[in-house]
Amino acid sequence: MYRNLKIVAVITTLIMVFVQIGGALVTKTGSEDGCGETWPLCHGKLIPRDWPLDTIIEIAHRGVSGLAIIFLLILGYMAWKQIGHVREAKFLIYVSLSFILIQSLIGAAAVIGIWEGDFILAAHFGISLICFAAVFLLTLLIFEVSHGQHERKIIVSPFLRYNTILITIYIYFVIYSGALVRHTDSSLACTEWPHCMPGSVLPANFYQAVQMGHRFLVGILAIWMLLILIHVLRKYSRSPIIKKGWIIAFTLLMMQVLTGMLSVITQVNIFIALFHALFITLLFGLLCYFIMLLSRNK
Repeated sequence: MYRNLKIVAVITTLIMVFVQIGGALVTKTGSEDGCGETWPLCHGKLIPRDWPLDTIIEIAHRGVSGLAIIFLLILGYMAWKQIGHVREAKFLIYVSLSFILIQSLIGAAAVIGIWEGDFILAAHFGISLICFAAVFLLTLLIFEVSHGQHERKIIVSPFLRYNTILITIYIYFVIYSGALVRHTDSSLACTEWPHCMPGSVLPANFYQAVQMGHRFLVGILAIWMLLILIHVLRKYSRSPIIKKGWIIAFTLLMMQVLTGMLSVITQVNIFIALFHALFITLLFGLLCYFIMLLSRNK
């Protein structure tokens, strides 16, 4: 049941992953100006005359983003028709379509020079992350409906409920701080890990402060999530979805920390940097799924 809908949902989710990674690739390689200050054209033309690497990366990112919009429209229409009666479906459709539109507008505004501030551009990744999470949850919901599990609930203590919600909100700010590291060109401001420079713990300038601020926030996140995991392993050993879910969440966070450390050690190896963006994308999506499950207890 819902075979075609599930196929479209999975494809759309994968495309959204590539949108996230593509955006990180554009920033990491400095390809934001690969098409000059024209949008949706590239250097004022539909097909540019020259094809340097930064132009190829920027065009590819625009193409994938455009493909994402098309598939999102198809997915939204199909999901509305087939599972629109399910409580979360219409809300997730609205969120995914709204945020991919906002994401595209901010990207276009950045290209043509309307919005150029680093703090504003850092929000671009966060907005696209919300769009990904909405599509990811919609896909999971479709599979739940196909198996008759869309009303599945998880009963948890107030401690786990509130900490799940709070840590999801907190991680969004951590992600924003990471995007700020990229957009302020602070990725190489510190050459050591976990401290910043040889013989120095405290940052000496703005760029080092941005880098170390991000690490500090991640450190708090790691400790917080470890405490939640310990609580889950002690109290919810008989609840597979809670136990396995938080183990996966903590594993993704550790992979995120590892790739962050390796990014510093390797002077921002591009493949490691892209995995860094991938792990946090998946982690945020998983935490949002926890919240969707918790919302069904009302």
